[in-house]
Amino acid sequence: MAEITEERPDGSDASALIDELESHLASLYPSESRHGYSVEKLFRNGVALFVIREGEVPAGCGGVQIFGTEYGELKRMYVRPNFRGLGLGKLILNHLAGYALQRGVSLLRLETGIYQTEAIGLYEASGFQRVPPFGEYREDPLSLFFEKRIA
Repeated sequence: MAEITEERPDGSDASALIDELESHLASLYPSESRHGYSVEKLFRNGVALFVIREGEVPAGCGGVQIFGTEYGELKRMYVRPNFRGLGLGKLILNHLAGYALQRGVSLLRLETGIYQTEAIGLYEASGFQRVPPFGEYREDPLSLFFEKRIA
């Protein structure tokens, strides 16, 4: 049974997952098209980060940055390749939506890369719709932007 816990971004499991994700993305996108937060920026921007474990093994992570009551932005969504297809991404996504709702936020937004086909499939299957860039993002041919009303 999968278990989700809130963790510090600099914890050993969380930072290992973030490093894996960043390494994977660095092989696909130039630095100017990678918008993921470093561990330090996760702290600085108050991102709530959660790790999902399958048994005792850290299988993935996801975070949400709350922008007042306007929206929550999903950050650092990742499931290790050998744990994909088990529904863990959907569990994290639902957990983050619940976290945002508890804080009075009814809209989730995110940015993802065009080559993240599994992630795009998860977001679209979960009801996210494509939108123009939001916040500080600008048009980028390697980025897609999504949002979903959760309340």
